[in-house]
Parts: sequence; structure tokens; C-alpha cells
Amino acid sequence: MNLKSTSARSCDKYRVRLTPGQRDRLAALTRTGTAPARKILHARVLLLADEAHPDGRRPDTYITEVVGPHRRTVVRIRRRFVEQGEQPALDRKPRATPPTPPRLDSAAEARLVALTCSDPPAGRARWTLALLARELTRLEVVTSVCRETVRRALKKTSSSRGGSSGSASRPRSGPGSSPGWRRSWPSTPGRTPTSPR
Repeated sequence: MNLKSTSARSCDKYRVRLTPGQRDRLAALTRTGTAPARKILHARVLLLADEAHPDGRRPDTYITEVVGPHRRTVVRIRRRFVEQGEQPALDRKPRATPPTPPRLDSAAEARLVALTCSDPPAGRARWTLALLARELTRLEVVTSVCRETVRRALKKTSSSRGGSSGSASRPRSGPGSSPGWRRSWPSTPGRTPTSPR
């Protein structure tokens, strides 16, 4: 396939012609610098690719050298402008598929918190991240889960993790679980003057 002829066809098919209003908006967008970098880059591409510009449009190779994106990206921006309009050409293309769902949903997180409040397995003093991960798998709450996912879930739900020991412990219940201290002596009095010798 002749790449030069393919490039020429894409230039002919997706020609950018900005109105004065569009040019003003895009120029202002590149000057302020408050928009996301990707949006500013797309605006610069459209400005340089504008057929209606008094100096004429710049070729894709020139735009690539000046602005920085790959030539295919320049073609995609022009194509989106021609087919969908100004705003879709500036914005990031929406995902075709949703992001990967979390390994632990809200129901699984609730089971995890309940586990940390239960008695640890026989022979264990407390729950560890590895034990919790194995137990969630054994109970078929999830098919598999790593210790780091368990740690993040517990951190997110603000569970009591027993300090930095890497284990989970049941919270103490009731006000009487920790006996109060009782004073058995009065507070230290002020300095007693010494008697003269």
C-alpha cells in the first residue's frame, strides 16, 4: 500500500474548516493554559489544520513536528472534528467498554469487615491479610483476591486494623471493657519549705 497516497486521501476526506468563532475559541483555549494539556494539544492541531486560515493549512507532518502527537493522532483529531464537531474533537474519546469492576464490591467489603470482627481461625491469635484473603476465597465471596486488595478495602472502610501489625482485630465493645484508673494518692503538693537548721 502506498502510504503517501493514503495520507493524501485522508487529508482530502477530513478537511478542517473553522468558523471565525471556532478559531477564536480555540486560540483562547491555547493561550489561557487552564484547560487539560490534551485539550490544548487538540486545539493547536485544529488551528494548524484549518483550511480557512489566511496562511493555509499546515500538512500533518508539520503539525506533528510542531505540536508533538503522532501523525495518526492528527488524522484522528481531524476526522473527529469533521464527523462529530468541535467539542468531541477536543475531548478525550469516551471508553468503548466500562472500566474493570472492583474485585471487592460493597457486599464483599461488608463480609470482609464482618470477618475482621469474628474469631480468627483455630491456632491463630488474630486475622492477617493473607488469612482474610484465603477466607474470602474459601467462602466463595470472590473467586480470588490478593492481600493488597484486602488491605485497601479495609483502609477504605476505616476498619480497625490493630495498628501497623498487619493483622485485623475485633474492636472492644462497651464502656466497661477497659477499666478506669483510680487515683490512690492526692496530687503532688507544692514544694514544702525546708526547716532552718
